[in-house]
Amino acid sequence: MADTNYSIRFYLFIYLISHCCWSYEVTAVLYDSFTISSFTYGKTSLGPYDWRYIRVDLPTSFSSMTIALESDVNLGKNSVRKGGINKLPMICVSEGSPPLPDSYNTSLTGLVLDPISNESLGTQGLEFAEKCYPMQKNILLRLTNEQISPGVWYFGLFNGIGSMRTQSKMINRGPEYSFSGIVSVEGCMGPFVSGPFCNQTIDQLSCVEQNSTQGSVVSCRNNDENSCSSPKEPKVYSLDLLGVSEEITISTTNVKFNQTQDGTSNQNNIGLMCYARHGAMPSPSNHDYSGNILDSPLAIRSPKVGRWYITVIPLNLSNGTVGNMKACFSLSWQVRQCPQSKAGLNCTWERYMLQTILRKNPSLPFESYYSPANNKGFSHSSNFHLEPLLSNSSLGENQDYAWTYFQVDVPSGAAGGSIHMRISSDTKLHHEIYALYGGLPFEDKWDYFYVNSTSNSNGSMFFKLYDSDEKTVGFYIVYARGGTWSFGIKHLTSSRQSQSQTTMSISVERCPRSCSSHGTCQNVVEMSGLSLYSYCWCDRTHGGFDCSDELVSHRGHILQSISLIASNAAFVFPAYWALRQKAFAEWVLYTSSGISSGLYHACDVGAWCALSFHVLQFMDFWLSFMAVVSTFVYLAAIDEASKRTIHTVVAILTALMAETGATRSSNIVLVIAIGSIGLLAGWLIEFFTHYRRFSFSIEFFLNMLQRWQTINGWIHNVIKMVIRRFRWFFVLAGFVALAMAAISWSLESTESYWFWHSMWHVSIYTSSFCFICSKVNVINSEVQGSTNTEYQLTRQDSLSRNEDRPPRV
Repeated sequence: MADTNYSIRFYLFIYLISHCCWSYEVTAVLYDSFTISSFTYGKTSLGPYDWRYIRVDLPTSFSSMTIALESDVNLGKNSVRKGGINKLPMICVSEGSPPLPDSYNTSLTGLVLDPISNESLGTQGLEFAEKCYPMQKNILLRLTNEQISPGVWYFGLFNGIGSMRTQSKMINRGPEYSFSGIVSVEGCMGPFVSGPFCNQTIDQLSCVEQNSTQGSVVSCRNNDENSCSSPKEPKVYSLDLLGVSEEITISTTNVKFNQTQDGTSNQNNIGLMCYARHGAMPSPSNHDYSGNILDSPLAIRSPKVGRWYITVIPLNLSNGTVGNMKACFSLSWQVRQCPQSKAGLNCTWERYMLQTILRKNPSLPFESYYSPANNKGFSHSSNFHLEPLLSNSSLGENQDYAWTYFQVDVPSGAAGGSIHMRISSDTKLHHEIYALYGGLPFEDKWDYFYVNSTSNSNGSMFFKLYDSDEKTVGFYIVYARGGTWSFGIKHLTSSRQSQSQTTMSISVERCPRSCSSHGTCQNVVEMSGLSLYSYCWCDRTHGGFDCSDELVSHRGHILQSISLIASNAAFVFPAYWALRQKAFAEWVLYTSSGISSGLYHACDVGAWCALSFHVLQFMDFWLSFMAVVSTFVYLAAIDEASKRTIHTVVAILTALMAETGATRSSNIVLVIAIGSIGLLAGWLIEFFTHYRRFSFSIEFFLNMLQRWQTINGWIHNVIKMVIRRFRWFFVLAGFVALAMAAISWSLESTESYWFWHSMWHVSIYTSSFCFICSKVNVINSEVQGSTNTEYQLTRQDSLSRNEDRPPRV
């Protein structure tokens, strides 16, 4: 019922927000759009250093995407700025692949401390990618096709980032938060309609292809040669670019302007601005390329494969305003493509489409390496010789550089892996490497690049440089998006004639460097179940996304291991005293608890596992809980039958606690509460056992003075019994040690767990030792005192009845 109410409240929240804030859009959206997809994510909890990914697929026909998240995070701006960044709950966004905010030390520069909203995004476009924002209680975003491009987008929710996020830890102490949400995608019904509200008509260009030995030229023109555009009704065109092209040229002819309303007739101050954008609707404030095509054509070098949009708007160049002018024109679009194996403006450079060779490993899916399809440089391994494949045509007469391109196709299912590229030579390298998704890279157009150890893309979230010296270059593109990647090698033309031997390898791996041999590669399906991603789960001493960060030194790890294991030796003190007092049940519990805890921590630190980890963890926590409670029960002087009953009930309760939530911080309070209840139950049993022979006559209930005297006698005897029963110095020491144990438990964190948990071991066993030492055996005087009290009460009752009896005559 609680979950149902939560969902109803959340849906009502979405309904009210959408209808109050977007009511003016309903009319436009109602007839021209439809819901492409809608996902509801139930309530999900994130523990310390935990994370989840949400994938959203946006087709080319989408108009808007709405994401609504509700969480129990309540952070103000002051707490965000003052708190530790590594423990901050945050949401990160990335296009094409899951975000990885802690992949390098400077990744926190991508953190935006202001809350995420439509206003904060604005028209940032691709700047929206690789950004992280503090998690909020309520997040409501509506992103249109003017803000983001179609494709695959990932939203990552993190409860703390840093190198320790992937470190394997026994217990994570820290705050948790939960979230739930809805993600829906709206799309336009017709293929020639687009825009945020599906009210923008898209004109198609009719194209004709002309082939030659130097490649092909695709010429496109608008069907209406006298199409007109105005600021209120701008003309928008689209064209699908299916293959790798060298250049797109956009020009216009037969331009005619009408006279503006302000009387301006000087057409020298009027321009026809063209805004081009890949995958999304362009605007004057958000575009990839722009130019005044009235003066000269707009050239786009090495355009990306996919759908391109063009918006044409007349502009007054003198004041930069659009005014109310109208322009009629004929638009032409030329796409120049080289032959399949060539590239460059003159189609003189070499271009290779590498073939994919799969590695058959069921535990690591989608792993492969790439090799040239022709005989030149072919190799049965992932390495192939580079010199036979390099271009020999320079950039110009006075330059000695040329470009060679290698293209690889990454399956969409492998987007959760990494591209590994490596070049090594027996002489000094003079190669520059540029990588671009969906097109051919150049010096001024790339996604990632490497020139030398100081000039590269090592500041990016997804670029990781490992090998960098005079003879070797090796880097990873982490979580590479699925599709066609092009790698451009800028090199000396004389290198082909040199005697150097250079090898290159390109491969797709699930985890970078196989987790640096300090962890295991895990494969997980993200929350929507649409894609598989991999991550490294590191050992106890390492962390980072590739397990390359040493968090604990070898010496420190040995110290922590000894501390966690050896601190359990404190069980000897309560076990010895219990054995001396012939409390065999308590002796078995203390001994078993100490041994099982030592075995558990020995397995946890990687020394030796006597049983499975789950069994050892259950035994450790269960026996620890039992030892604490049995200490309280031991303080009550009751018979063995009553003690066995209490132990049975406690064993069931603590076993449930150890199995369902052993590491909860609230367990220490529950265990102490259960122990106190057990002690109280033992005292009640003892009390009623001693006073069960009391005779309560009618005179006892009617005579108030006698009743109060009797009750005072009971209370006096109980207090006297309690005072004589315990050695109060040990009771005080036991409570001090118990308080230290509770404080140690509360202070445990991921960083200081080994120290405070070792203190917990010593404190809790010391507390048990002090408590069992505080008990004094029941002496005969107490029993005699109880008997005398009973005798006196019986005698008083007899005398009172004799006094009330009438005298004999």
